[in-house]
Amino acid sequence: MNSVPVSIKFPSIEEEVLSYWESIDAFQTSLKLSEGKPEYSFYDGPPFATGLPHYGHILAGTIKDIVTRYAHQTGHHVIRRFGWDTHGLPVEFEIDKQLGVKTRDDVLAMGIPRYNAACRSIVMRYASEWEIVVKRLGRWIDFKNDYKTLDPTFMESVWWVFAQLFQKNLVYKGFKVMPYSIGCTTPLSNFEANLNYKNESDPAIIVSFPLVDDPSVELVAWTTTPWTLPSNLALCVNPGFDYVKVKDNQKNKIFILLEDRLIALYKKSKDNKSEEYEILEKFKGSTLEGKKYIPLFNYFVEKNKSAFRVVVDEYVTNDSGTGIVHQAPAFGEDDFRVCENFAIIQRGGQDIPCPVDPDGKFTDEVTDFAKMNIREAYPNIRDFLKKQGRLVSAGSIVHSIPFCWRSETPLIYKAVPSWFVAVEKIKNQLIENNKKSYWVPDFVQEKRFHNWLVDARDWAISRNRYWGTPIPIWASADFSEIICVGSVAELEKLSGIKVTDLHRESIDHITIPSQRGPEFPPLKRIEEVFDCWFESGSMPYAQWHYPFNNKEIFEKSFPADFIAEGLDQTRGWFYTLLVISTALFDKPAFKNLIVNGLVLASDGKKMSKRLKNYPDPMNVVNSYGADALRLYLINSPVVRAEPLKFSENGVKSIIKDVFLPWFNAYRFLSQSIIKYESLTNQSFAPDFSLAIKTTNIMDQWILSFCQSLVLYVRKEMAAYRLYTVIPRLVEFIEHLTNWYVRFNRKRLKCSQGVEEAKFAINTLFEVLLTICVSLAPFTPFFTEYMYQNLKRVIPNAEPSIHFRDFPIEKNELVKKDLEAAVATLQKAVELARTARDRKKLPIKYPLRKLTIISKDEEILKTLNSFKGYIKQEVNVRDVELTSDEASYISVVLEPNFKNIGQRFKDKAPKITNAIKGTSLEQVNHFIATQSLTIEDFTLGPDDLTAIRVFKGDEKLFASAQDKDVIVVLEITVDEDLVEEGMARQLVNKIQKLRKSSNINEDDPIEVFFDVKDKNCNWAKTKVDIIESAIGRPISPLSLKSSVATIFGSQICDVMETPVEIVICRQSLAINSRSTNLAKFESSFISDIQLYVTVLEYNKYANELKSNGRIGFKLNGKDIELQFGVDVFLNFGDLSKYLSKTN
Repeated sequence: MNSVPVSIKFPSIEEEVLSYWESIDAFQTSLKLSEGKPEYSFYDGPPFATGLPHYGHILAGTIKDIVTRYAHQTGHHVIRRFGWDTHGLPVEFEIDKQLGVKTRDDVLAMGIPRYNAACRSIVMRYASEWEIVVKRLGRWIDFKNDYKTLDPTFMESVWWVFAQLFQKNLVYKGFKVMPYSIGCTTPLSNFEANLNYKNESDPAIIVSFPLVDDPSVELVAWTTTPWTLPSNLALCVNPGFDYVKVKDNQKNKIFILLEDRLIALYKKSKDNKSEEYEILEKFKGSTLEGKKYIPLFNYFVEKNKSAFRVVVDEYVTNDSGTGIVHQAPAFGEDDFRVCENFAIIQRGGQDIPCPVDPDGKFTDEVTDFAKMNIREAYPNIRDFLKKQGRLVSAGSIVHSIPFCWRSETPLIYKAVPSWFVAVEKIKNQLIENNKKSYWVPDFVQEKRFHNWLVDARDWAISRNRYWGTPIPIWASADFSEIICVGSVAELEKLSGIKVTDLHRESIDHITIPSQRGPEFPPLKRIEEVFDCWFESGSMPYAQWHYPFNNKEIFEKSFPADFIAEGLDQTRGWFYTLLVISTALFDKPAFKNLIVNGLVLASDGKKMSKRLKNYPDPMNVVNSYGADALRLYLINSPVVRAEPLKFSENGVKSIIKDVFLPWFNAYRFLSQSIIKYESLTNQSFAPDFSLAIKTTNIMDQWILSFCQSLVLYVRKEMAAYRLYTVIPRLVEFIEHLTNWYVRFNRKRLKCSQGVEEAKFAINTLFEVLLTICVSLAPFTPFFTEYMYQNLKRVIPNAEPSIHFRDFPIEKNELVKKDLEAAVATLQKAVELARTARDRKKLPIKYPLRKLTIISKDEEILKTLNSFKGYIKQEVNVRDVELTSDEASYISVVLEPNFKNIGQRFKDKAPKITNAIKGTSLEQVNHFIATQSLTIEDFTLGPDDLTAIRVFKGDEKLFASAQDKDVIVVLEITVDEDLVEEGMARQLVNKIQKLRKSSNINEDDPIEVFFDVKDKNCNWAKTKVDIIESAIGRPISPLSLKSSVATIFGSQICDVMETPVEIVICRQSLAINSRSTNLAKFESSFISDIQLYVTVLEYNKYANELKSNGRIGFKLNGKDIELQFGVDVFLNFGDLSKYLSKTN
């Protein structure tokens, strides 16, 4: 096994792993290795390649990668094909900006072939960047075998889907009021309209409508869309509400409006009386039904003889406006419905006044405002109404309205002809099929999505656009003859023309002879194309060109085992998938779904390229690594469909809290194996049987905890709860590094013998390998990096960690009682550390005694078995365990001042004073009954809390407690403890110098030191403690050879005493005072020291141990040195020898 460097740059090792994966074609190899295993099907929601991936894409991609990697690990064959959404508004909008296209006429003048060619040229603009980013983030998915919605095979399957719906009478042509994007000159579906709400300032005006039979009485209506007033055909009131006729004393006019909405015109008064108006009459809204009024405009009077009257409907509310709603049926869903119900317009909306063209301008019918943009025309409309005496008031309102998700322009509602899927016919099936899938989190499915299905309306699937899959309907001019084509072969058969592409420029010219006879004109294709959401909802079938090819593959993979996308797809892709699969097969399109929330900027606002309020994703990856970004995203509320305020510091903390401790544990294993091999002259080979046989309680504990984690990961992944795994990983890493490795450093380093080291190393190896394999789907790079070194000692190891199966649980290793026991140990140690912290006593300073008190005998029994570990971790000489709580603790009752004050008001001070004087008997009574009567008032657990208080001298002791355990530290120290503390502080300084000098733990070194205060005895008496801690000899600086190789040095303070530390390369040490060397001059003895300093240390050290002496010739003289008299293995041994002989 190779040695591991002191430090690591995670982005750099990820680049190395990527190169390795490429060299072994890792992803494709994994697919080949899993061929023949059960299929696990996954659908990838297709993004647009006209923009670069953002954090939302990265998050969803990470979720998909983790789940599909895990599925592969658990014995499945997982085909992962990338998909591209290449049609629709996102592409057209880019081209419109690029070519300056503003109207339909601009496109027709250019020609659809040229326009679509421009669209085709940009659809894959950023495809290569997408592939680079996706691969850099560690996601394994097939880009070579991808699918694109522009592929003729994909489009043909979309035709087939539509034809199936058509045959089932689930398709119809209608005239409906729909969300309409002026910016993109096309209607949108209702769920698209819900994607992008924003606050906008609009006009808010009140207009009067004089009654025909009494023009002095005027109905008043409020609107925030003045541009709809030229199309007004009716006024609507709520039949059950109370309306009033009032005299406006200032305007000297008579108005009718809702009584509850008088505030719309007049200031509110306490007694409902006002000098501004006088109520003349009060009546129900139903009495107004049928009353005719004088139109605002005369544009449509002649064509609508039954219009301009009052109608009634309960959709009118009393929370805004005047309670009278003006009806423009071409521009409001309720307006259309109500006017149709009252026969103001024809059924189906034929000949409905709709004087707004596709570009959002008034048509010539509206002579006063013709060719004006409807929103820009407001000042002209306002002035016209004012001039006509019909403007009652004018103001503005800021309210939330829908914007086009692509053009970012306000949507309007407009009556347009469209092709619909009759969703309402299958609504009950949709609701039932929704229950057949499993969602994480479930509230999105059970509330948000369910409610959307309950209110589902027919889906407008046609778009009056150009770049998309053409709707395959050929029809006569009057639509009396319609043919829905379901395949290329069918079109070729019907038309006699060879078809190679299905876009408009390739098929719009194709006609189909009328089946009524040659005397009838041929059928032509309708102009509309499919909404791109219909295409993405068809991807389960179209990606495989079903049913024309790959029938077996599709049937094995449908419904998908898993999909994942963002919360915004609740009314998008998730919905369209369910509608189409229900219509085709009466089943959901997927079995399991993870819904993620939105990733926001750190300030909680939407991420914006313009505002630059978020760090570039690739800069974050290049700084901290993809694994860190993956874990940060997965270990956040965003995986539970909640928003995440992205923080770069959050990614950085993943490095500190997870990866560096994990790396250090791995590095320590590497060092331990190398040390073991050096001492035994044997290659290490992992032997799991040793891990099973170990009798060391901490070995057994970490093995059990590891297996518990494996079981937990398997359980949580089966439930698709990715967000629960990372906290357990963090907890495990903390246990591994801060408890297991700390407790077993000496065992792992062979300081307690080779046999003990063998058990410890095999245990640590088993644990690290198991965790690496288990967490490989989450952190594919770092686990691969470690595995490539670990596998060097594994016989017949798989080339990649991602080719290994998920670990099979070793239930025989799970010992829940032991895990609970160690948790008790950890609790006691943490309490002792807390007690130290309160007195500002660092752990490096030894203390005399720790007393642990608990009434629970099982706790005391458990802690007794861990006494040695407690002494080590708390740094105390002695540990005492006792159940005698009364000797250390008194219990007092503490009042809840807020609660008592609220309950007893002015009596509260008297009660709280009485609480201070409660007796022990009263305290015990309260603890037993949770009730106590004081001053004739009964107090309960909301009023009192029993608090345990340490009754020892706080100057002599430090304490901490929880509900089961109390710890008491004796904090007085004597000279011996002070000296030990100084020795331990010196150890700390040495280790820091070692690290700053880039000295590896196994490098052959020895340490020299000089305490500048010659009165300090600890330098002599505590050498053993220092050497034991650093694992290397330590000697007085005076013994250091002048020719020694120095690795690092510094002068530091140890408890305000200056100490010089020098770390040198280890060498043999010459005893210049030896009688055997007395015959030589001091300069020659220095030459001898120089000679042995440059000798190959291990060779001559072994010779000394074997022969007890070494000999050589120097400057023509024969030199023979006796081991333990003339020469020593290091200066530390020489120092001890000189101390004894002196």
